[in-house]
Amino acid sequence: MNRPKVQRRVGKYEVGKTIGQGSFAKVRYAKNTETGESVALKILDKEKVLKNKMSEQIRREISTMKLINHPNVVRLYEVLASKTKIYIVLEFGVGGELFDKIVHDGRLQEDAARKYFQQLINAVDYCHSRGVYHRDLKPENLLLDAQGNLKVSDFGLSALSRQGDGLLHTACGTPNYAAPEVLNDQGYDGATADLWSCGVILFVLLAGYLPFDESNLMTLYKKITAAEYTCPPWLSPGAKKLIVRILDPNPVTRISIQEILEDAWFKKNYKRPVFEEKEEANLDDVEAVFKDSEEHHVTEKKEEQPTSMNAFELISMSRALDLGNLFEEEEGYKRETRFAATGAANELVQKIEEASKPLGFDIQKKNYKMRLENVNAGRKGNLKVATEIFQVSPSLHMVEVRKTKGDTLEFHKFYKKLSTTLNDVVWKSGESSGLNNK
Repeated sequence: MNRPKVQRRVGKYEVGKTIGQGSFAKVRYAKNTETGESVALKILDKEKVLKNKMSEQIRREISTMKLINHPNVVRLYEVLASKTKIYIVLEFGVGGELFDKIVHDGRLQEDAARKYFQQLINAVDYCHSRGVYHRDLKPENLLLDAQGNLKVSDFGLSALSRQGDGLLHTACGTPNYAAPEVLNDQGYDGATADLWSCGVILFVLLAGYLPFDESNLMTLYKKITAAEYTCPPWLSPGAKKLIVRILDPNPVTRISIQEILEDAWFKKNYKRPVFEEKEEANLDDVEAVFKDSEEHHVTEKKEEQPTSMNAFELISMSRALDLGNLFEEEEGYKRETRFAATGAANELVQKIEEASKPLGFDIQKKNYKMRLENVNAGRKGNLKVATEIFQVSPSLHMVEVRKTKGDTLEFHKFYKKLSTTLNDVVWKSGESSGLNNK
């Protein structure tokens, strides 16, 4: 049974699912209706921008990012505005996040880890040379393109939620990757701080786990400040030596990018990127957005359209409850999963509720949508999960489960526990679904 849905459009972009969310901005999948190209739409609230007195900082960072055209950095195509929102149109990483590759496959072989690290350093070096610092480098911000090449996302935009006082200050979300001087919150050099984060990322790629990972924040901060970690035995001497030089708690003596480029382990099979640099970029859209002229406001539309669901397509993408197979591939979402389930919709809602409550989740229900929030804070705050049930036939439904906030690994663990409880209602290939009784 088809049911109506609201289709949102912003100018020429058809807006889809939310693929990332923070306290200051939301990122949604979108499609350019003129070219069919997939993009990521970063949405900022104008009221929050003005309240935090950040208009000039954001304008400057967006203008700088439009000049960056590097094969290992996500492109910023254009910026739009409505009466209440600013829309930053970014390149979409169709290959998903490097984080998911580590979660699914574990640690990488040294040659593969080296290739990604080389591409990361290429991107960081290029942006630093233009005075652009990331400030929140972590595997979740490293995307992959269709060829499996690394793309750093949000370079120069990750710190938009921070106050600008001439010094850089830490993000609250991911202390595991933050340099000691960042955690001290006394002001720090963006270049050396980014390099420390690169060292943590290299460790994660090679080891499959974090060098600094403590549930107690004070203990975590002490270990980071003292660079107290242990390299796994399978690391080669060259890799271990490089990690030690990057994870130097003293930013003054920490290895520089130039020294990394000359390191023997790093240089193996290294290929310097070949690309055409942009000498200038059209900044008319940026100026129009921050002049806030109504004549340049983009049109926002909400159109009610029927949801077209081909049952056989939905079922073919649902291979029981195997996490490795259930992520949407077409649009690259890496925080949601779908599966087909038999039984009445209200019974499925009840089963999800019964499975979630013992795991410490508060539950809000509206029709066949549910919002789950874990009352216990995890590594990145309270895990929040959204579920929705779609009807395919009276006795067959599609259940969508997606993370809206919190740590991705914690979401994976929650989903595995949920899958065990729901195993008896999951539609499996070969079962009768009633779809042929037409």
